[in-house]
Amino acid sequence: MSTDTIASAAASQASTPRYIMMNDTDNVAIVVNDGGLPAGTVFPDGLTLVDRVPQGHKIALRDLKQGEPIVRYDVAIGYAVRDIPKGSWIEESLVQMPPARELDNLPIATKKPAPQPPLEGYTFEGYRNADGSVGTRNLLAITTTVQCVAGVVEHAVKRIRAELLPKYPNVEDVVALEHTYGCGVAIDAPNAGIPIRTLRNISLNPNFGGQAMVVSLGCEKLQPNRLLPENMIPIHKAGEPYVVCLQDAEHVGFNSMIDSILQMAEARLTELNKRRRETCPASDLVVGVQCGGSDAFSGVTANPAVGFATDLLVRAGASVMFSEVTEVRDGIDQLTSRAVNEEVAQAMIREMDWYDNYLKQGGVDRSANTTPGNKKGGLANIVEKAMGSIVKSGSSPISGVLAPGDKLQQKGLIYAATPASDFICGTLQLAAGMNLHIFTTGRGTPYGLAAVPVIKVATRNDLARRWHDLMDVNAGRIASGEATIEDVGWELFQLMLDVASGRKKTWAEQWKLHNALTLFNPAPVT
Repeated sequence: MSTDTIASAAASQASTPRYIMMNDTDNVAIVVNDGGLPAGTVFPDGLTLVDRVPQGHKIALRDLKQGEPIVRYDVAIGYAVRDIPKGSWIEESLVQMPPARELDNLPIATKKPAPQPPLEGYTFEGYRNADGSVGTRNLLAITTTVQCVAGVVEHAVKRIRAELLPKYPNVEDVVALEHTYGCGVAIDAPNAGIPIRTLRNISLNPNFGGQAMVVSLGCEKLQPNRLLPENMIPIHKAGEPYVVCLQDAEHVGFNSMIDSILQMAEARLTELNKRRRETCPASDLVVGVQCGGSDAFSGVTANPAVGFATDLLVRAGASVMFSEVTEVRDGIDQLTSRAVNEEVAQAMIREMDWYDNYLKQGGVDRSANTTPGNKKGGLANIVEKAMGSIVKSGSSPISGVLAPGDKLQQKGLIYAATPASDFICGTLQLAAGMNLHIFTTGRGTPYGLAAVPVIKVATRNDLARRWHDLMDVNAGRIASGEATIEDVGWELFQLMLDVASGRKKTWAEQWKLHNALTLFNPAPVT
């Protein structure tokens, strides 16, 4: 098909009133057209709108009685609070959210999908580490034990970039692992292990060569030897560990602190500069998938395309993590049924139960997840949001579960339990060993991570057009009929290999956009 024909078809689709229904059993659908549609609009099948309906919002496909289930994705996302005539806009206030699914009597490892043939021959150019892991970038990482040293490290990083990096062309950048933890916390509380192991495992990320240098203040609760046991802190040629303690007596004045950091950084840069990219199988990818700023199209376009690419990665032998507890909680039965065995299913249930109790302690439940932007984008509640979020995981069996902060030790599709917060989820997936990140969005976000490339996928054509230099893939073409889920899934898969190889940079990398690390700390702050 020619470019002109595609453009003409897209224009025709844009002008014709369209809705998308996810399942034959659904009694609602969402409006596709940019800008929404006015009352009185007649669809090709004769359905007439009673109200003006914004893009992505739900319309009743038939008359609904008060108390009747409102069904999307073949799931009751809520119940009608009053009678709703056919063709009406089903906005948020008309949907009563159902209670959370209980965590007992769930289907356990009942789905046995037909085995898919291995996907062989796909490779990327990566940096192989001594422990067998592979980096997609070659970065100097400076771990901090406490937020107090952040300003000093920021100053040092500026000088490292200006004065040292030009001498070491094989090192792509320097990353300060800053955070708000380390002191003023109940560091021996039971849940304090989560932020400590998170920061420890991030420090060993494959993109840092599996090693980092450490900057400490000296008086903080999180001492370097507690953050990184002795065998995890590299030793430089002078026989000393890569640790700078700002309160050491040798530091007289601010510049002596900076000089010490630069001296240690140069020793580390010398080692990192020896690294070279080599051809690695796609099975060495560790990909985290996440969505943020979701809308009603997330589960129609971007997330299904990511799910297709997830299945390709699993077939290629790679590791893929999906996460966000509150955004899969309402589909727990879908997940436990896909577990490879009872042990994996029970691990998922355990993580859901832990998080239910965590929210209860704060006086909230899963309904606190949905944002004003989610609702403006057509999502009525967390149940509807969850149904669209889960599809990022594709259809492969779930082979493992990670608790927050744990490091990944296996291949396949993994459920990594994290909060749904974009920044906390990304931080925890980094700790698990992620070397490439996929992020879908419907409302739009400039989200990025300094430690790994982030490929952003837009759910809608309008977002991809307006944010053309922030979105890497436009999945909105699925809704407009210009591409299939498979088309975009393969496009994303190929882009992952190119980005992992350094042949292409994501928009976030080009603009050097990144968010701060956000450690998940459910323990008390003192």
